[in-house]
Amino acid sequence: MTEQHSLDLERSTASGKSDDGGITARASATPAEHELIVRDRRFDRKAMVPRWWHSNDPVATAWYNSVSASLPRGEAFFIDTLRDFREGLPPKLAREIKAFTAQEINHTREHVAFNRLVSDHGYNVESIDQGIQAMLDLAAGRPKEFNLAITIALEHFAAIISRQLLTDPRYLEGADPVAADVWRWHATEEIEHKGLVYDIWLHATRDWSSWKRYKTRALVAALITKKYFGNRIRDAIGLLEQDGFSRRQAKWKLYAFLWWKPGMMRRMFFEWAAILTPGFHPWKHDDRALIQKSESPYADAVMPAE
Repeated sequence: MTEQHSLDLERSTASGKSDDGGITARASATPAEHELIVRDRRFDRKAMVPRWWHSNDPVATAWYNSVSASLPRGEAFFIDTLRDFREGLPPKLAREIKAFTAQEINHTREHVAFNRLVSDHGYNVESIDQGIQAMLDLAAGRPKEFNLAITIALEHFAAIISRQLLTDPRYLEGADPVAADVWRWHATEEIEHKGLVYDIWLHATRDWSSWKRYKTRALVAALITKKYFGNRIRDAIGLLEQDGFSRRQAKWKLYAFLWWKPGMMRRMFFEWAAILTPGFHPWKHDDRALIQKSESPYADAVMPAE
């Protein structure tokens, strides 16, 4: 079988009927020429970022610290989940799993180092990692496709946050340069591999009915995103309490940061909600231009605020 024939077969077997029950088979929306690139970045371990590394603002710092502390455990879950689907994959997807795994291992390494800096400032972030494990333990004993649906939901959340970081300079404006560089690098690769898990889902569930596929991934997306986002708020509030804020103060300040100014959650809500719609695919929003721009000198990379 030729390589081209394999790619053609991949596109057909990874599609099936559309989630909205349409009669015409729908291939993956991932651009055919798109490839994953492993950027093995190592950031300056000796550059001790300030305690309030984001604009000397404890609220912004707490939010990003909460997200960072959740990543190593979550990314290990993603890698383990995809490992269960390697057998019988079309060649391109099999190659991309290897690249995805390398990217996620690198992300884990750098966020472990970043989280250590956070701990060195006196913050207790161990409970955040434990909370992620408790959330992921809910998937124990369930079919492996359930874990894949969880990974779709969390990768979608990561991709839309990443798009916000790379399109609007306000989100990292004033942040410590080393810390900001970690987030931009990570965001670039999250966008780059945002469609892989969904394409594996299409292949793994190709014998499912359209309704079963849609119902499972939409329900899991709603439940797991609510739980993950709720836990990030809870943990950011906990970090602010470690800075001396009352729980009431921390809650109001954090909600104002997330929903009002700069308001990332408000701005990306409809992007997130796309996962609940029939016919969803991450690459129906083609933002490959962000990958290219983020790799140019950053002064030229920032996309204009929308």
